[in-house]
Amino acid sequence: QVHLVESGGGSVQPGGSLRLSCVASGRTFSGYGMGWFRQAPGKEREFVASINWSGSTTFSADSVEGRITISRDNAKSTVYLHMNSLKPEDTAVYYCAGGSGAYASRSSRQYDYWGQGTQVTVSS
Repeated sequence: QVHLVESGGGSVQPGGSLRLSCVASGRTFSGYGMGWFRQAPGKEREFVASINWSGSTTFSADSVEGRITISRDNAKSTVYLHMNSLKPEDTAVYYCAGGSGAYASRSSRQYDYWGQGTQVTVSS
């Protein structure tokens, strides 16, 4: 069992930045592929970014490419989502996910564990 806790969400103006963190506890974090997903009101949950166990492979959604990146620190059992040049359409609840497959995946079906989510609001 893996327990994931997100933090770092909040309100920011368009063009601003945030860094989300997700701390994992339980089984060996370094063996897990990790991902970030988001869900806006009235919309389905969508993929944002993912990273493999070592951090050597990352994927990002086209909608966030060049603005939002993912990284991890296995020594701290933490995965990060670095968000820059934020837009109002980035407003959503952001969820951290962990998968027992060690690879990065764009599919939510590949993840076994989910955090409770953290709200990000981009508004002027």
